[in-house]
Amino acid sequence: MKHLTSIQRFWISFVLVIPMLIQMLTMPFHWMMPGYTWIALVTTTLIMLVAAVPYWTSAWAAFKHHNANMNTLVAIGTGIAYFYSLFAMITGRAVYFESAAFIAVFILLGDTMEERMHNNASNALKKLLDLQVKSASVLRDGKFVAVPLDQVEVGDIIQVKPGEKVPVDGVITTGKTTIDESMITGESMPVTKKTGDSVVGSTINGDGAIQFRATKVGKDTMLSQIVEMVKKAQTSHAPIQNLTDKISKVFVPTVLSIAIITFVIWYSFLGATAVQAMLFAVAVIVIACPCALGLATPTALMVGTGRAAKMGVLIKDGQALETIDDVKTVVFDKTGTVTVGKPRVTDLVGDKSLVLQTAASLESSSEHPLAKAVMEHAAASGITPEPVGDFRAIEGKGVQATIDGQPAFVGNEKLLADYLIEPAMKQQLTALQDAAKTVILVGRAKRVIGLIAIQDAPKPTSAQAIAELKARGLQTVMLTGDNDRVAQAIAKEVGIDRVIANVLPNEKADHVKALQQEGKVAFVGDGINDAPALTTADVGIAMGSGTDIAIESGSIVLVQNDLRGVVRAIDISKKTFNRIKLNLFWALIYNLIGVPIAAGLFVGFGLQLSPEFAALAMAFSSVSVVTSSLLLNKAKIGGTEPTSAIEQAA
Repeated sequence: MKHLTSIQRFWISFVLVIPMLIQMLTMPFHWMMPGYTWIALVTTTLIMLVAAVPYWTSAWAAFKHHNANMNTLVAIGTGIAYFYSLFAMITGRAVYFESAAFIAVFILLGDTMEERMHNNASNALKKLLDLQVKSASVLRDGKFVAVPLDQVEVGDIIQVKPGEKVPVDGVITTGKTTIDESMITGESMPVTKKTGDSVVGSTINGDGAIQFRATKVGKDTMLSQIVEMVKKAQTSHAPIQNLTDKISKVFVPTVLSIAIITFVIWYSFLGATAVQAMLFAVAVIVIACPCALGLATPTALMVGTGRAAKMGVLIKDGQALETIDDVKTVVFDKTGTVTVGKPRVTDLVGDKSLVLQTAASLESSSEHPLAKAVMEHAAASGITPEPVGDFRAIEGKGVQATIDGQPAFVGNEKLLADYLIEPAMKQQLTALQDAAKTVILVGRAKRVIGLIAIQDAPKPTSAQAIAELKARGLQTVMLTGDNDRVAQAIAKEVGIDRVIANVLPNEKADHVKALQQEGKVAFVGDGINDAPALTTADVGIAMGSGTDIAIESGSIVLVQNDLRGVVRAIDISKKTFNRIKLNLFWALIYNLIGVPIAAGLFVGFGLQLSPEFAALAMAFSSVSVVTSSLLLNKAKIGGTEPTSAIEQAA
């Protein structure tokens, strides 16, 4: 029977139990099924083989390790009812085969619900992986040939025609098109892509033909990483699960002790027959089976993390989900997180041509976003960088080098401590900063010759996200290396409570530690310099558009480059954790109420629980916990909810 699934075992057992169900329902009408005892013997024996033997096997394995688990209670309950009935049949007494059969079937019903939920989650992920194409058109020996996907290598040039799927992740080298990325980001509008832009595997090319260089293949592609993260999160262990494990360890021996005491009291002191006392004891064992306790955490985790993935929030483990419930402060990096992350030059002060020529020459080898903005503006203005010598960085301030043998520098206002600036230019510097623009100082010799103002506008959705976080009672903080005036202007625009500016890259983690003195902190960032802060924070939330090291450092990853994902992450985490606590309450309350009734404590009031009804109640507790977890799919979550491929596949 090992190859049968819980679902198959349940349906076989359910069909076999039907004759006993008919007999039970017709008993009030004094109708007795012909040959019922033999029918019950055969069907119950088959049900024991199909449904109960796996529980007996598990209980025996636990017993050999001097341990007991929830299957121990199921094995003892079904075993006693079945083997006593065999003995009773041989000796001409009343049989209780139906008790053993109903216990096994009802408990298997709970397992079936759990297995069905696992299957649904796995199938959704499998369908997502199936979205991958099977081959790619790769440039080999000067022409494009179809190559199986597993033979595509990093660096290959791949051609994608209109309407085809992008086979792997990469960067466009030729062509312009629109790409439907909804299966990854949930964003329904196609995104325009041109040379230099990134493309993601399994997204759908629009009406343009492109060629791109493969940067990630196989298990390294974004789609594979998403699937792996969701799988890991769904099988992760939330700290609250430790409480469940501790309860289960004490629970089983306690229940067995109560069952023995119940038998002894009824048989020795209350005048019950051995069979009646045994039925009370079996009912105690069955009603106390903590299956619902075992389902409480994993089912909620599975539904919660799956729902989060549908909304573009990848929760890497249950620890983050539980910790975020206590977060008091959300700290944001500025560039690329609160802002678009694509700064552009807005103002040039001084001799524009000389200022831009000097800045472009010094910034030509830099990958900094501000340097890219300078280089793009220089290229658009037809300025070619000059060769520089003695290039070196001035830590936290900028860079310096020599151009035509003359010293030159570019950097932030901290350079004013070392170089001269005219009063009128300093006033312009202040005015530009008050307008939320980052200002680069450009100088030659020992004098500032001009200014370049660069602006990185907030994302359209940042203000809404911050407002929703504040409405949840969270403090919002911006942590940035930019100067105070620019940071304050951006913070005011989006509504952030507090600004910590002029922070050097290596100081971010220290500021997060300081904020942790006031309560738990979530840090949201995307850059390489954010990685220490993401790791130091109680919950690190990485933007999916960020660097690999930032994504690796975060415990939660937002697939979309949208701060509303933080609201979604916090909402779904809180609701999932609260659902776990609710499930544990329901699981325990069933036992607390059911055990005294099963033990016969309320017989004097006409309230009694037979073993089969105890099994039904126990199964109902499992079903109610699974249903409670599934209701997480209907929970209202803040932020606009996109529809991603995971949801489409589910």
